[in-house]
Amino acid sequence: MKPVPHLLLATALLLGSAAAPAQHFAKPEDAVAYRQNAFNLMQAHFSPLGAMASGKSPHDPAAARLHADVVAYLAHLPWAGFIAGSDQGDTRARPEIWTDSSRFQQEAADFRQAAAELSQAARSGELGALKKAFSATSQSCKSCHDSFRRK
Repeated sequence: MKPVPHLLLATALLLGSAAAPAQHFAKPEDAVAYRQNAFNLMQAHFSPLGAMASGKSPHDPAAARLHADVVAYLAHLPWAGFIAGSDQGDTRARPEIWTDSSRFQQEAADFRQAAAELSQAARSGELGALKKAFSATSQSCKSCHDSFRRK
């Protein structure tokens, strides 16, 4: 499975932008775009792992490691985009993100942990480990979406 060149460029740009210790946004819509882009890029790397875990594509340990490592790194980024005022406009973020912030932060922490475990499983090269960790990471995504994302 060969990565798409523009996807690699986007990943490099996003990873480079993460070097700053904290993100500052001129406008709330900039924060929305930032987090949406981070989630979209994460999905682009998560999908090939799902295809491998479900048998829709062959298990490629090297590709799995690459995609899982990128997901684990990206798992740290979108949360900085949930700033005050970014609940308006083109977003599916629910108000509970701000009214139940401690629960939202726990969901984010749980996802980061699941993504780190996915990376470790992919590094093992074992398809069974990848399947188990992919399932756990997917459940973490679903849990947060169920509570904090509009349909």
